[in-house]
Amino acid sequence: MRRSPRARTRPRTPVALAVPALLAVAFLLVPLLGILTRTRWGELGSDLSSEGVTEAVKLSLLVSCGALALSLVLGVPLAWLLARVDFPGKALVRSLVLLPMVLPPTVGGVALLLGFGRRGLLGPWLENTFGIVLPFHTSGAVVAATFVAMPFLVISLEGTLAGLRPAYEETAASLGASPVRVFCTVTLPLVAPGLAAGAALTWARALGEFGATITFAGNLPGTTQTLPLQVYLLLQDQPEAATSVSLLLLVIAMAVLVALRGRWAGGGQRGGGVRGRTRDRRSSRDGDRPKRPADTATAGAGAAPAKNDPEPAEDRPAPVKNGPAPAEDRPVPVKDGPAPAENSPARAKNAPVPATYGTVPPEDVTGHGPAEPAPTGSGERWPLYASVTGFTELSLDAEPGTTVAVVGPNGAGKTTLLRALLGLTPRARARLVLGGTEAGALPPHRRGVAWVPQDGALFPHLSALANTAYGLRAQGVRRAEARRRARAWLERLDVGHLAHRRPAQLSGGQAGRVALARALAARPRLLLLDEPLAALDQTTRAHVRHTLRTHLAGFGGVCLLVTHDPVEAVSLADRVLVLEDGRAVQDAPPGEVARHPKSPWVARMLGRNALAGTAAGDGTLLLDDGGKLVVADPVTEGAAVLAVVAPEAVALHRTRPQGSPRNVWPGTVREITAVGSRLRVLVGRPDGPDLVAEVTTQAAAELGLRDGVEVFTSVKATEITLVER
Repeated sequence: MRRSPRARTRPRTPVALAVPALLAVAFLLVPLLGILTRTRWGELGSDLSSEGVTEAVKLSLLVSCGALALSLVLGVPLAWLLARVDFPGKALVRSLVLLPMVLPPTVGGVALLLGFGRRGLLGPWLENTFGIVLPFHTSGAVVAATFVAMPFLVISLEGTLAGLRPAYEETAASLGASPVRVFCTVTLPLVAPGLAAGAALTWARALGEFGATITFAGNLPGTTQTLPLQVYLLLQDQPEAATSVSLLLLVIAMAVLVALRGRWAGGGQRGGGVRGRTRDRRSSRDGDRPKRPADTATAGAGAAPAKNDPEPAEDRPAPVKNGPAPAEDRPVPVKDGPAPAENSPARAKNAPVPATYGTVPPEDVTGHGPAEPAPTGSGERWPLYASVTGFTELSLDAEPGTTVAVVGPNGAGKTTLLRALLGLTPRARARLVLGGTEAGALPPHRRGVAWVPQDGALFPHLSALANTAYGLRAQGVRRAEARRRARAWLERLDVGHLAHRRPAQLSGGQAGRVALARALAARPRLLLLDEPLAALDQTTRAHVRHTLRTHLAGFGGVCLLVTHDPVEAVSLADRVLVLEDGRAVQDAPPGEVARHPKSPWVARMLGRNALAGTAAGDGTLLLDDGGKLVVADPVTEGAAVLAVVAPEAVALHRTRPQGSPRNVWPGTVREITAVGSRLRVLVGRPDGPDLVAEVTTQAAAELGLRDGVEVFTSVKATEITLVER
């Protein structure tokens, strides 16, 4: 019979490795087969139902469950501390956790006796103060089992916590959830698989504990004589019965390991962490596309990272606290007014800190308010003053209702700025004043700053509706009322029909809109949006942009919008803040930035050519990238300027042109893209920066333009706009 091609290509196992591996399997299997072959199957029922064994089974269950409970109370916080907090001596603490796993159990029992025994370090104090005597008592057996079993829980849970993205917890804090609430409603549900695996191993290890128990707690029938100790006694007088009880413990241990299915070691962490979750089964409704860098409307625009994930479990009634509701839907013109003053008067440092974000209209408290989010124009007003130091250094002053677009190349410090305002990064610190309140000294959940990170960070274990209601529930709004308002926001963003879907069942664009709805529903004083529309297609993006602009028109706070999309910057923002290397290069209205960009990156984002250089005394610029540029405007010698050239001002020729153009360079066509009814041609230059030209399709056909064609580019001196850097 011929072997299949797949069988022929399978690599052969080296004999030198196969033989020892088989011997290892046999070495582990023979003792188990010994128990199975020597078990008196006909007497198994009577052996296990004898009075001593039954009593030992009950005591073992009591001790193992008690050890599990104590391990959960002590081990879960310890695992969180090791996974999330850096502190001196952390390596030593982790070694102490691992020590019982490598320490001989009898040595562990001796250590417990010297620590908690009647003559140990704490034993006399426990006995004299609380009347607690651990040795030769059931509680001592619980302590001994906890000592040897708790490391399994801590190590398993620490690994799961380390694999959990901090963005989930940080986003929950920005929505107003306290650290304890975040831990209970976000962290624990997300690490539940790892916690369950660690708990199962802890229980199984406690059930089989022998050495530490007999050394520390003794071997008293009905008090400390657990199943392993019962096996030890039966071996002396009734070895057949000991075999039956050993089989029982073997079956329990194997059942636990099979149930874990490799989650403890080498099984790929199936369900043990959030990183393993996939986003298959995504819906393609509404034209949303999978998350990927956003397309830009102009040549040279930077690519934007894509977007992506809690309602509390408890449903007890809570008093409704105050906060502004969203604005009603009404058309709003694009703003292009003057920027607010650069330095506003100092805010009061010791103003009282409100408990929540703002004010709720009276009709909302009763649960009979309007079906749509109420307007915010009549609510409180929260001007912003921020002074950021560290990697990002700038001062930011904005009046209520101002939207500031933050733009700049990758690594410029845009996300660092947002995280500094949230108090979530050691790279930068912010003195933050919102409406007269020194919010920078407050923990993140009390600042009133809502955040939409680049990937959305929707909580995977909650539905879209529960995600959106999370911030309201964290502020104390009753569950029914919070869900009503959350549903209204989902409807406004056209994802109301997805309210009961989990994030894994949403497309990238749908998840981005749910994340945006969640932030808007939380009624913040300061709204931070890190590329919230990047995962949407053009049609959906326009609708969401209109909804967002409508809300921001009545918003009583300030919005910072990180974006790589010039359309978003122009249509949504009152000001554009340009960052480079953590510093503010320009802070002006969109029109001013579009006319006179001071950053080459911004100029290219807006579809213009930007050539940085230094003015020479002969009316030319010495370009930073090499070469010279003849200009018409007079410039002070030695001044650092940016020469901005519109693509339509760049002419293309197949031969060197004659006549008036004084700026002529040879180059090669590298890329041709369509922009509306015209074509944009990227021309690479061997001795200088690339240029983008815009031509008609007819002109491109006449010139025979295609990739690799050699051309000449020319720019008239009068077509060059100079901006001081």
